[in-house]
Amino acid sequence: MARTGTIAIAAAIVAVVGVGGTYLWSELRQTTGDFAQCTRGSVAGGALGGPFTLVSETGETVTDADVIDRPTLIYFGYTFCPDVCPLDSMRNALALEMLEERGVDAKGVFITVDPARDDVEVVRDFTDNFHEDMLGLTGTAEQVDAAAKAYRVYYDARIEEDPEFYLVDHSAFTYLVLPEAGFIDVFRREAAPEEIADTVQCVAEVARV
Repeated sequence: MARTGTIAIAAAIVAVVGVGGTYLWSELRQTTGDFAQCTRGSVAGGALGGPFTLVSETGETVTDADVIDRPTLIYFGYTFCPDVCPLDSMRNALALEMLEERGVDAKGVFITVDPARDDVEVVRDFTDNFHEDMLGLTGTAEQVDAAAKAYRVYYDARIEEDPEFYLVDHSAFTYLVLPEAGFIDVFRREAAPEEIADTVQCVAEVARV
């Protein structure tokens, strides 16, 4: 995909203050094993991430093993999100473009926390706006909830306020995961594209993937 970001967009992304749901960043600071030289921390209190089964933007049922086939940036959000999700997705897309220029094969994954509205076609259109290597995933409410719990993602749909145009309160972290190794690091909203790209490149070199 042609470069869609500009310096102004990137600056706006970095400047926006993130919403973290009920999770405190202090809970996300812990050394990460073999990749300590590359990373800044993981989630305290145990491993993060795990198996999931969802529906791809192509309509196929996929598992985490199918999806995480190279260094992968996973983000949980929803397509009706007015600002946070588009900005974060653009930031992640810019990081993927930087990695592509450096010869690092990475991908992005967008998992909706609003499966009632975000069907296969909707998540596909959303991710296609950002990067050709960004994959949209949806599923049943139960499938999405299981994936969110695996990554300790907080979300709360305010459907009672407006059944059609409701918003979803959610945590907004980007997770770096590798095949077999699983979760490696987490990025806050204020992380710059360059910071994410540098970390992914370092991890890829250490893992030799």
